[in-house]
Amino acid sequence: MKQHIVTLMLNQQQVELMDAAVEAGEATDRIGLVLRAVRESAGEMAALPSASLRAKLKTAGLGDAFDAVSIERAPAKRELVEAFVLQPGTGRALEVAAGQVLRIEQIEGAQCVDFNCFNLHDYREFMHTGRTRTLHGINPSTGDFLWSAPPRERAMMYISGDTVGCNDVMFPRCSANLYESVYGYHTHTNCHDIQAEAQREYGLTPDDVHDSFNLFMNTGVREGKPYVERQESRPGDYVDLLALMDVLAVPNVCGADVMRTSNYSIKPVKLQVFKAAADELRAVPSLRRLKTNRVPADFTNSTIRSERRLSRDPGYKPHFFNTPLTFTELNVVLDVGDYELFQKNRRKELYEDAGAALRDVVLSWWETRFI
Repeated sequence: MKQHIVTLMLNQQQVELMDAAVEAGEATDRIGLVLRAVRESAGEMAALPSASLRAKLKTAGLGDAFDAVSIERAPAKRELVEAFVLQPGTGRALEVAAGQVLRIEQIEGAQCVDFNCFNLHDYREFMHTGRTRTLHGINPSTGDFLWSAPPRERAMMYISGDTVGCNDVMFPRCSANLYESVYGYHTHTNCHDIQAEAQREYGLTPDDVHDSFNLFMNTGVREGKPYVERQESRPGDYVDLLALMDVLAVPNVCGADVMRTSNYSIKPVKLQVFKAAADELRAVPSLRRLKTNRVPADFTNSTIRSERRLSRDPGYKPHFFNTPLTFTELNVVLDVGDYELFQKNRRKELYEDAGAALRDVVLSWWETRFI
C-alpha cells in the first residue's frame, strides 16, 4: 500500500498544546492526534472533546472577593441597599461590593447608558471591552461576564439579568471632539466628559476613562462596517450586573441627543444596588483561576509612573517568554485514504509546503473542536 510521509515542524508551544490533548485522552500520541485531525476536518467524524480537556481549557478568572462571599449567609431574597435616579447628562461613581447587584433600569425607555468599572482596591484593573468582546461577541447579555484587561484578565461582573438583550462592546464612548468635528458644537454632553466628571470624586482623571459597556445600545455589523440603530427598550427594562469583586461602578446617561443612539433624546435612568440572593450567587458559573491572572506582585515592574514624560531605562534587559523558539520534527505517515483526505482539506492557495499545510489542518481543527 502506498504511503506518504509528511513532516511537520512544530515549535515548543504547539507541541505543548498537542501533548495536553494527548494527556487528556484525545489520542494515544501526537501522530494519532494528527490523523484524527485529518479525518475529522474532512467530515469523517464529529467527536466532541473529552470532559477532561473541556475542563482544562475552561475560561478562568473570578475575583478573589467573590470567593469570600458566603452564599449560606446571603438573603433568601434580594435586599435593597440604595436607589437613586441619574439625571440626563450626568453619571455616578458608586461602590458595589462583591456579591451585590447593580440594576440599571429604564424610566422612560430608549436611553443608552455607558458603563465603566474599576477594581475598588486597584484602579489599574478595569473592565476591558476588547477581552469581553472576544469571549462574548459584540452584544453581551445574560450569562456573560465583564472582563478586566490583560494582564489581570479576570471576571469583574456577571450579567445576571437583561430584559432587552441589546448591549454593545464595539463602539467607543462619544466625546467632545466628536460633537465638534462632526456637528460643530464647542460644548455638548458626551460620555467621556460625563464619565470623567463622575469618577473625579474618587481621584480619577479623564485619562482613566476607558471604552464603555454600552447598555441598551442597538448595534451590529453590516458589510464589514458597524452601525447603530434606534433602540426599543421600554420603561422598566433593566440590566443586572452582579459584582464578582469589589468595584467602583461608573454608569452615565449617554449625552447623544442628536443621533439615533437613544432615539434622539436624553432621559433619566434608575439605579439600584441590592444584596444578591443566595440562589443568584449559586447561579454564577464556576471559573478556574489561572497562573496568568496576574496581579502587581507578579510584575517585573509594578510601580505606577508619576512622571508623564517617557524616558529609556539604560539598565533594561529584555526577557521574553519561550524565546528563542525551538522546533520539533514530527514525521507523519499517511496511507492512501488519509492522504486523499488531507489533500481534500489542505489550503493549497496558502501553502506549497505539505508540512505547513498539515500543521494548519491540525491547529485549525483543534481550534474548531476545543475553543
